[in-house]
Amino acid sequence: MSQTAEPQLHYISNDAFVADVQMLARQVEQGDWTPDFIIGIGRGGLVPAVYISHQTELPMLSIDHSSKVPGFADELLAKVAAKSAAGQRLLFVDDINDSGGTIDYVRRLLADNGCNGDNLRFAVIITNSRSRVTVDYWAEMIDRDEDKRWFVFPWEAVGAKGTIVEEARSVPERLA
Repeated sequence: MSQTAEPQLHYISNDAFVADVQMLARQVEQGDWTPDFIIGIGRGGLVPAVYISHQTELPMLSIDHSSKVPGFADELLAKVAAKSAAGQRLLFVDDINDSGGTIDYVRRLLADNGCNGDNLRFAVIITNSRSRVTVDYWAEMIDRDEDKRWFVFPWEAVGAKGTIVEEARSVPERLA
């Protein structure tokens, strides 16, 4: 895709989002592993994490990976790793596992801080079957080699279209 080509924006309706989040929560509730905390990965995982927290009646924590602001991501992940090392189970939630970069980063940082990997799970609304990482729970699976849509979640849809298009164009390898 050229830099001037228009990305194929796919707006996810609020109803579809709620149905997907309910599906994720059911997967967690019906499984044999129950988290002690739901952890939203900012920015995209915060809204789904809130919904899952309410549906499962489990407490929620948040980290802000996307802002890159000191004190709100890596330092908080170190504190969360200590919870895991102490035996607490943590379900991390994000909106999409596309390349796997965010989840891989979070997993590595947790491991570097003594996290017990048996106490971690990851959930996303959409996962890419070709991602370099796997997740434990997902509502929809895509194959990024065939599906080039740029997913726009309900909380993103309030943004200016130009900003959404600019963000999509910032990762052309996902669109071409």
